[in-house]
Amino acid sequence: MVVNRQLARSMNVEIYSRRLETFRVTENIGRRPRSYGVDLRNRWYECRKFETLHYPCAHVVAVCARVNLDAEQYVDDVYTLKRTLRVWENEFPVLPDLSTWEVLPITFELLPDRGLRRNPRGRPQSSRIRNEMDIREKSDEKRCGICRLSGHSRNK
Repeated sequence: MVVNRQLARSMNVEIYSRRLETFRVTENIGRRPRSYGVDLRNRWYECRKFETLHYPCAHVVAVCARVNLDAEQYVDDVYTLKRTLRVWENEFPVLPDLSTWEVLPITFELLPDRGLRRNPRGRPQSSRIRNEMDIREKSDEKRCGICRLSGHSRNK
Protein backbone atom coordinates (compact mmCIF):
# COMPACT_ATOMS: atom_id res chain seq x y z
CA MET A 1 0.00 0.00 0.00
CA VAL A 2 2.91 2.35 0.73
CA VAL A 3 4.35 1.87 -2.76
CA ASN A 4 0.91 2.29 -4.35
CA ARG A 5 0.39 5.56 -2.45
CA GLN A 6 3.73 6.89 -3.73
CA LEU A 7 2.87 5.94 -7.33
CA ALA A 8 -0.61 7.47 -6.98
CA ARG A 9 0.87 10.92 -6.37
CA SER A 10 2.05 11.13 -9.99
CA MET A 11 -1.36 10.23 -11.48
CA ASN A 12 -4.17 12.48 -12.68
CA VAL A 13 -7.77 11.47 -11.93
CA GLU A 14 -10.79 12.63 -13.96
CA ILE A 15 -14.24 12.03 -12.51
CA TYR A 16 -16.61 10.61 -15.13
CA SER A 17 -19.55 9.92 -12.85
CA ARG A 18 -19.50 10.37 -9.10
CA ARG A 19 -22.91 8.67 -8.83
CA LEU A 20 -21.73 5.58 -10.77
CA GLU A 21 -18.23 5.82 -9.24
CA THR A 22 -16.41 5.66 -12.60
CA PHE A 23 -13.14 7.47 -13.20
CA ARG A 24 -10.36 7.88 -15.77
CA VAL A 25 -6.80 7.73 -14.37
CA THR A 26 -3.84 8.99 -16.42
CA GLU A 27 -0.38 7.96 -15.31
CA ASN A 28 2.68 9.91 -16.35
CA ILE A 29 5.16 7.17 -15.51
CA GLY A 30 7.41 6.20 -18.41
CA ARG A 31 7.76 7.66 -21.89
CA ARG A 32 4.15 8.30 -22.79
CA PRO A 33 1.12 8.83 -20.58
CA ARG A 34 -1.33 5.94 -20.31
CA SER A 35 -4.98 6.19 -19.42
CA TYR A 36 -7.08 3.57 -17.56
CA GLY A 37 -10.72 3.34 -16.52
CA VAL A 38 -11.65 2.53 -12.91
CA ASP A 39 -15.09 1.49 -11.65
CA LEU A 40 -15.12 1.44 -7.84
CA ARG A 41 -18.70 0.22 -7.49
CA ASN A 42 -18.06 -2.98 -9.48
CA ARG A 43 -14.43 -3.24 -8.37
CA TRP A 44 -13.36 -3.19 -12.01
CA TYR A 45 -10.16 -1.78 -13.44
CA GLU A 46 -9.09 -1.77 -17.08
CA CYS A 47 -5.89 -3.77 -16.64
CA ARG A 48 -7.67 -6.28 -14.34
CA LYS A 49 -5.15 -6.17 -11.48
CA PHE A 50 -7.83 -4.89 -9.13
CA GLU A 51 -10.28 -7.72 -9.82
CA THR A 52 -7.60 -10.42 -10.12
CA LEU A 53 -5.62 -9.69 -6.95
CA HIS A 54 -8.57 -8.32 -4.94
CA TYR A 55 -6.19 -5.63 -3.80
CA PRO A 56 -6.20 -1.92 -4.73
CA CYS A 57 -3.47 -0.98 -7.16
CA ALA A 58 -1.92 2.50 -7.49
CA HIS A 59 -4.70 3.68 -9.83
CA VAL A 60 -7.42 2.77 -7.35
CA VAL A 61 -5.44 4.44 -4.54
CA ALA A 62 -5.23 7.60 -6.68
CA VAL A 63 -9.01 7.58 -7.23
CA CYS A 64 -9.67 7.05 -3.51
CA ALA A 65 -7.37 9.95 -2.63
CA ARG A 66 -9.19 12.20 -5.13
CA VAL A 67 -12.67 11.51 -3.71
CA ASN A 68 -11.57 11.22 -0.04
CA LEU A 69 -12.22 7.50 0.37
CA ASP A 70 -10.19 5.00 2.38
CA ALA A 71 -8.44 2.71 -0.11
CA GLU A 72 -8.09 -0.04 2.49
CA GLN A 73 -11.83 -0.73 2.33
CA TYR A 74 -11.17 -2.28 -1.10
CA VAL A 75 -8.65 -4.80 0.30
CA ASP A 76 -10.17 -8.28 0.25
CA ASP A 77 -10.66 -10.21 3.51
CA VAL A 78 -8.02 -12.73 2.36
CA TYR A 79 -5.30 -10.18 3.16
CA THR A 80 -6.52 -9.45 6.70
CA LEU A 81 -4.76 -10.74 9.80
CA LYS A 82 -7.99 -12.28 11.10
CA ARG A 83 -8.32 -14.49 7.99
CA THR A 84 -4.65 -15.46 8.11
CA LEU A 85 -4.90 -16.52 11.73
CA ARG A 86 -7.97 -18.63 10.94
CA VAL A 87 -5.77 -20.84 8.77
CA TRP A 88 -3.53 -21.62 11.73
CA GLU A 89 -6.25 -22.06 14.37
CA ASN A 90 -6.75 -25.70 13.39
CA GLU A 91 -4.88 -28.16 15.57
CA PHE A 92 -2.33 -30.40 13.97
CA PRO A 93 -2.04 -33.96 15.31
CA VAL A 94 1.11 -34.92 17.20
CA LEU A 95 3.23 -37.44 15.33
CA PRO A 96 3.74 -40.74 17.12
CA ASP A 97 7.18 -42.11 18.00
CA LEU A 98 9.19 -43.13 14.94
CA SER A 99 9.78 -46.62 16.31
CA THR A 100 6.03 -47.36 16.29
CA TRP A 101 5.55 -46.61 12.59
CA GLU A 102 4.58 -49.50 10.36
CA VAL A 103 7.04 -49.89 7.51
CA LEU A 104 6.00 -52.12 4.62
CA PRO A 105 8.64 -54.58 3.37
CA ILE A 106 10.27 -53.75 0.05
CA THR A 107 8.79 -56.01 -2.64
CA PHE A 108 11.19 -55.14 -5.44
CA GLU A 109 14.79 -54.04 -5.87
CA LEU A 110 15.86 -51.10 -7.98
CA LEU A 111 18.80 -51.86 -10.29
CA PRO A 112 20.66 -49.14 -12.20
CA ASP A 113 20.86 -49.39 -16.01
CA ARG A 114 24.56 -49.92 -16.73
CA GLY A 115 24.08 -48.82 -20.35
CA LEU A 116 23.31 -45.27 -19.23
CA ARG A 117 26.58 -44.84 -17.33
CA ARG A 118 29.33 -42.87 -18.97
CA ASN A 119 32.79 -44.24 -19.55
CA PRO A 120 35.07 -42.66 -16.93
CA ARG A 121 38.31 -43.46 -18.77
CA GLY A 122 39.72 -42.01 -21.99
CA ARG A 123 38.98 -38.97 -24.05
CA PRO A 124 35.36 -37.73 -23.85
CA GLN A 125 33.30 -38.65 -26.91
CA SER A 126 31.46 -35.90 -28.76
CA SER A 127 27.68 -36.27 -28.78
CA ARG A 128 27.32 -33.82 -31.65
CA ILE A 129 25.48 -35.03 -34.76
CA ARG A 130 27.64 -34.44 -37.79
CA ASN A 131 26.25 -33.35 -41.17
CA GLU A 132 27.56 -32.35 -44.61
CA MET A 133 28.90 -29.07 -43.23
CA ASP A 134 31.47 -31.00 -41.17
CA ILE A 135 32.91 -32.95 -44.11
CA ARG A 136 36.25 -31.47 -45.18
CA GLU A 137 37.29 -31.38 -48.81
CA LYS A 138 40.34 -33.55 -49.44
CA SER A 139 43.31 -31.51 -50.51
CA ASP A 140 46.30 -33.01 -52.34
CA GLU A 141 49.01 -31.64 -50.11
CA LYS A 142 49.24 -30.43 -46.57
CA ARG A 143 49.49 -26.68 -46.12
CA CYS A 144 51.57 -24.48 -43.87
CA GLY A 145 49.79 -23.54 -40.62
CA ILE A 146 51.11 -19.95 -40.82
CA CYS A 147 50.84 -18.85 -44.47
CA ARG A 148 48.36 -21.57 -45.70
CA LEU A 149 50.48 -22.29 -48.81
CA SER A 150 51.21 -25.84 -49.95
CA GLY A 151 54.69 -27.29 -50.45
CA HIS A 152 56.05 -26.64 -46.97
CA SER A 153 54.95 -26.85 -43.35
CA ARG A 154 55.37 -24.78 -40.25
CA ASN A 155 58.31 -26.92 -39.15
CA LYS A 156 60.21 -26.79 -42.47
